[in-house]
Amino acid sequence: MKKLKICLVSLTVSPDSADGEAKVVRSHFDYLTKKGYNVTLISGKWNVDLNHSNIIQFDLIRKRFLWILHFNYKVIKFLRKNKFDILHANSPKAAIPIILSNKRKFLTTIHDFTPFETKLTKFPFEKYLIKLVAKKSTIITTVSNSIRNKFKEFIPNIDLKKIITIYNGIEKKFKPYPRKGEELKRNLGIDGPIILYIGRITPYKGVDYIIKAYKLAKETIPDIKLIIGGTPDFLMEKKYKIWKDTYQDIDFMGYIAEEELPYYYSMADIFINYSSSSEGFGLTPLEALACGTPIICSSIKVYREIFGNYAIYVPPQNPIRLAKTIIKFMKNNHLSEELVINAKKLIKKYTWDEVINRLERIYYNLSVSDD
Repeated sequence: MKKLKICLVSLTVSPDSADGEAKVVRSHFDYLTKKGYNVTLISGKWNVDLNHSNIIQFDLIRKRFLWILHFNYKVIKFLRKNKFDILHANSPKAAIPIILSNKRKFLTTIHDFTPFETKLTKFPFEKYLIKLVAKKSTIITTVSNSIRNKFKEFIPNIDLKKIITIYNGIEKKFKPYPRKGEELKRNLGIDGPIILYIGRITPYKGVDYIIKAYKLAKETIPDIKLIIGGTPDFLMEKKYKIWKDTYQDIDFMGYIAEEELPYYYSMADIFINYSSSSEGFGLTPLEALACGTPIICSSIKVYREIFGNYAIYVPPQNPIRLAKTIIKFMKNNHLSEELVINAKKLIKKYTWDEVINRLERIYYNLSVSDD
């Protein structure tokens, strides 16, 4: 088959950024490149220079909203000078410069419906943007059937035939590292059992409820420890600082480097992801499970779709119920071991090789359509 010339457009890319979308697009880039495709990835530069000849990181004006204009201008200029067989935007915002470059055939991944399901912003712009991009995109991929089904709810006139679900994958490095986990635990000076959360710190992620549940569980298990990894968004910066000042017994790790993640997962006794809404997949709990750590998740539809019977579910925004579940887990080693052992079947389902095979077929169908 012809080796396509592919351009991936994303606001962020791992390890320059640590969010789930950044990790997904980096895996797309790496695995497509390994298969011999000519892949260019365009992104902003936020923290570090990746020094990769085919990853173009544009320096941006670091002011709210202004960076969007700056990013769009640079990407539009680049796309007008270069020709590709495939244009793939990693989010609705990343699709803006493709549309403004008058490219009529492109693919967009829509990971979730956060603007419709949360109150992160009072401005309706992002809702309109998702609707516009959904209409303009030749093909839409999404990362779960739960999100695919929401298109009819939020965009009733959408043609579901052009929306394809491709689950995310996890890297092979996510596996148990018991020795490294114990070494990390000693370095952090922790003796008791560990609850772990790693991810974005934003209102709907439910981190405040995890903290409340931890405090309740600590009354029964005094030596239990909570570790929180990740950085706050602008809505949570003040609250995050208050947490750090108030809860001296909680380890707030901030950004955790990608190469360190498997060791943190391996160190923990429980990983919790307690979002109340607007999740598209659930990458971090899947990574934790692959590292041999049982997971507790909120009982939202997408988590039940992705994890099935291999997680314990607790209704969101219920710290008392969450605390009781934590205590039950910590006192029942057999339950934890059973979940982890059985989850090995689940992990095999989410490999990047399978993801890229599906993506390849979509790319080829797109490249030959209406030529």
